[in-house]
Amino acid sequence: MPSPPLAESAAPRDCDLLLTGGHVLTPDPESTGRTVSHEDGSVAVDAGRIVAVGSATALRGAFRARRSVDCTGMAVLPGFTDAHTHLFQSLARGLGEGMAIWPWLREFMWPYAIAVTAQDARVAARLGAAEAARAGITTVVDHHYAPTDTETVLAVADAIEETGLRGVVARGMLGDRTAVAEARGLPTALYRYSTAEELRITAECLAARPAGSRVQVWPAPLNLSYGDQNLVSGAVEQARRADVRWHTHCSEGAKDPASYLDAYGIRPVAWLEKEGLLDERATLAHAVWLDEEEIAAVGARGASVAHNPGSNAYLASGTMPLAALRAAGATVALGTDGPCAGGRQDMFEVMKQMLFTQRLATLDPASVRCGDALTAATLGGARYTGSVPGTGRVTPGAPADLAVVDVSSTARHTPLHRLDSHLVHTAQSSDVVMTIVAGEVVFEDSRCTRIDEEELYAHAREHAVALTRRADLTDHTFQGAPTC
Repeated sequence: MPSPPLAESAAPRDCDLLLTGGHVLTPDPESTGRTVSHEDGSVAVDAGRIVAVGSATALRGAFRARRSVDCTGMAVLPGFTDAHTHLFQSLARGLGEGMAIWPWLREFMWPYAIAVTAQDARVAARLGAAEAARAGITTVVDHHYAPTDTETVLAVADAIEETGLRGVVARGMLGDRTAVAEARGLPTALYRYSTAEELRITAECLAARPAGSRVQVWPAPLNLSYGDQNLVSGAVEQARRADVRWHTHCSEGAKDPASYLDAYGIRPVAWLEKEGLLDERATLAHAVWLDEEEIAAVGARGASVAHNPGSNAYLASGTMPLAALRAAGATVALGTDGPCAGGRQDMFEVMKQMLFTQRLATLDPASVRCGDALTAATLGGARYTGSVPGTGRVTPGAPADLAVVDVSSTARHTPLHRLDSHLVHTAQSSDVVMTIVAGEVVFEDSRCTRIDEEELYAHAREHAVALTRRADLTDHTFQGAPTC
């Protein structure tokens, strides 16, 4: 909302940054899916927070900025939250094409994950974080599970923060091997730690990166369907003690709840509810195959879900019951699910996929609107991560996490009739001209400001070649001219 008008006689206030003359857009927190925009708006930033939002004329006279940026022809909106990604996968981008989820995991992703070294993980995290910064993503939830020793997990968190982003490293845990994992053929090499060891290592990481850190650590059982139940309950208790969220893959594939039901006589989310483990700290990635009882429980307990429409389509996993989850009261955020399940960490693409997959599933073009997608990608992500009030909006007092998007300079941006529709249907990550986190510009002029990208890309290419050979993924790599 605009700041209260200043008295005409008030002396100009100092601020660090003034973004002037842009199309300022923010989600309306009181109305799901509604956005509010100012066509000739400006945003003043000081000490890492937004201090004023209003017309360009009013703020130009009210503030004396250390730096002023003309945003004419640009949209100024909250930075995106990528609520579920796997940055370590960035070194295998483009592989695993044309496979359903279980063969994709068994024949491609798990062999790759097993082969990832600590240094691979650091380079991959830097690469993924740089891609995110270039795309207007200011916060990432990185579900990291390759490898997960304390030193590597903290190095991944460092890599994200060095790029300038906020975020979470959700430490993926498997623990003791279960009968479900045995029956479904999970490779034994994935199991590096017992349940007790997993919880001990996560506790070390939580102590080093506690609540309030720019990049936190969360407990993150890898998957509810084949994870150890004692590990899940232990992770929830850790999250409660540490005052952080917890994260997991949840019913992504149709076999997930079915195999859990066969083994335990109950569905996975229903088990969470029965055991008192489903709460407002739960962040559930995918949540595609939930029944009505589970959907109601997720909403009633104030849990959050990360909708990953791009990866769900890529792997043909199914379509999340968005309308039912929203109606039940669940918070919905959006995720890319990483570079191997769709190619790009591009929230513009994910927002568009959200609309298309939901409209196809319901055969109703009015079932979800552009404002819904923008809200999920910004305010929904902020609520999902438990960020401070105001995050995910362009409003006074909020952290200055912003994306500035060019919506005027090319043929596809002409004309501009509705900003929310234009951002979802027409814009893409390459249109981002500036990404701001805590008031600091971390991307502009086609480069990340904190890191040497050319050096990073060279390292990433070297690691990618060695890693794919070590993981024996030659069947997935391009070996000659295409046959069709």
